[in-house]
Amino acid sequence: MNQKNRVSLFDKCSQFTLANDARNAGLYPFFNPISKSAGSKVYINGNEMLMLGSNNYLGLANDPRLAQAALEAASRYGTSCSGSRFMNGTLDMHEELEHRLATFVHKEAALCFTTGYQTNLGAISALLQKGDHVIVDKYDHASIMDGIFLAQGMFNKINLHRYKHNDLVDLEKVLKKIPLGENKLVIIDGVFSMEGDIAHLSAIRTLCDTYNAALYLDEAHGLGVIGETGRGTGEHYGNQFDLADLVMCTFSKSFGSIGGFVAGDADIIDYIKHVARPLIFSASMPPANIASAMKALDIIEEDNHLVQALQKNASLLREGFSSFGFNIGTSETAIVPLVIGDNDKTFMLWKSVFEKGVYVNPVVSPAVPPSRSLLRTSCMAVHTSDEISYAIEIIAKEARKLDIIG
Repeated sequence: MNQKNRVSLFDKCSQFTLANDARNAGLYPFFNPISKSAGSKVYINGNEMLMLGSNNYLGLANDPRLAQAALEAASRYGTSCSGSRFMNGTLDMHEELEHRLATFVHKEAALCFTTGYQTNLGAISALLQKGDHVIVDKYDHASIMDGIFLAQGMFNKINLHRYKHNDLVDLEKVLKKIPLGENKLVIIDGVFSMEGDIAHLSAIRTLCDTYNAALYLDEAHGLGVIGETGRGTGEHYGNQFDLADLVMCTFSKSFGSIGGFVAGDADIIDYIKHVARPLIFSASMPPANIASAMKALDIIEEDNHLVQALQKNASLLREGFSSFGFNIGTSETAIVPLVIGDNDKTFMLWKSVFEKGVYVNPVVSPAVPPSRSLLRTSCMAVHTSDEISYAIEIIAKEARKLDIIG
């Protein structure tokens, strides 16, 4: 379209210069194409790099057993279901995986969506109606917020309340203000995706019971990561699998695939199945992804050595960064933020570390609050202790040059 004839709707696009400014300064960190991935290494522009920024916590995305399962499923069912779950898009594999996932998280039933994002979008928007109250931690994932926004768009009068991160006193203040008889849903991440800390699940359940609220738990970064056998936040708090009314998780982290599920009482899941717009109007999870997620579940259930290796590496990562004086916030898991607080220094540290062959993720607002920019590091079960030590030393050396640490 001729630039002179473009309607003003598109003016915002030509006026958006942040990305090009970063590209011109050599500080643009996003959309780097990976040409190959193997274990703890990735290849970018022909260069081997140590991956210290992936959510592939158990290393299963590169596991040949998952690749073989995906290949066999594609050979049997094809590459796509070519329809929604309502129509021609439900396979026997979907239902088998759902049954097994429900058992895994100690719930009656489960429902799979095509992505983890769609799981939160669909389940949350299905559950909330006009006049309902939804209470969220300020650090909850964007997909949780988007599920609420979809409900607000459909029903208008959804009452959104936000409380300070992991602050039980503030949560109780919010709950106290809502009439006891009105519908309330508290939504939390089990493990917070940028901070790497764990929600106070037991105490939150107590508050929910006191103030007549339901509890929805996002385990995207919890399953496969915490708990003795990787069963997440409930196991972390002493095998208390009944603490949350609903449990959600994605397959794109520990399960080495893509997709997601929500699990809970059978009648709740059946309701979501028939109401959630992202399920009704999206093509279903493809056969290869179902098979790879199911094979990952096999591996996690059979042996917890990968979970234990991940937790050992996570301790090494946290202790190593702390020993150099980095601010790692309240991290307790395999996610270890290096809080810098200055956007320019965050991007400069990312670039210098990237050039030294270590891949980490720079994170700035709106993904984190303003003035809390950080490098998000995360380890995998397949990292060696030498690789973790090497990465820490590289990052510390470059951080000193920028006066980020002493």
